[in-house]
Amino acid sequence: MQSHTLSRVTPNKKSKQVGRGGRRGKTSGRGTKGQNARAGRKKRPELRDFIKRIPKLRGRGISSFKSIQAEYVTINLNSIDKAFKSGDIVNPGTLVAKDVVSLYKGLKPIIKILSTGEITKKVTVSDCAVSAEAKIKIEKAGGVVKVA
Repeated sequence: MQSHTLSRVTPNKKSKQVGRGGRRGKTSGRGTKGQNARAGRKKRPELRDFIKRIPKLRGRGISSFKSIQAEYVTINLNSIDKAFKSGDIVNPGTLVAKDVVSLYKGLKPIIKILSTGEITKKVTVSDCAVSAEAKIKIEKAGGVVKVA
């Protein structure tokens, strides 16, 4: 047996041409007459009717992957050490008053204190999220962290 003498077991099937010639006959794959067969047809999507019936929480616009939860404004211990004296209270209001942070959309921001830098002053931290390392450093300096 030689390779030029081999033949296929199943020959290629040629599809039968239908209608007025070509590969697609009569309705040219559109299926029906009328509006569906016309060029540039625009049918009203059925889904739109269902969407209109459901309540108005239909996604969140352009930034649908953005978290609903408000983002923290992060502050390091060294900036608190510079801005506050020993015995002061650190909370969002006092941080805005001392210009450590600015208002966010006219409101006091949600703040998280991180452990970068050292703190030497005895301060009371309230209404702020505090990282575990920062809490240890504040308490080592003699301060207090109040969790609300």
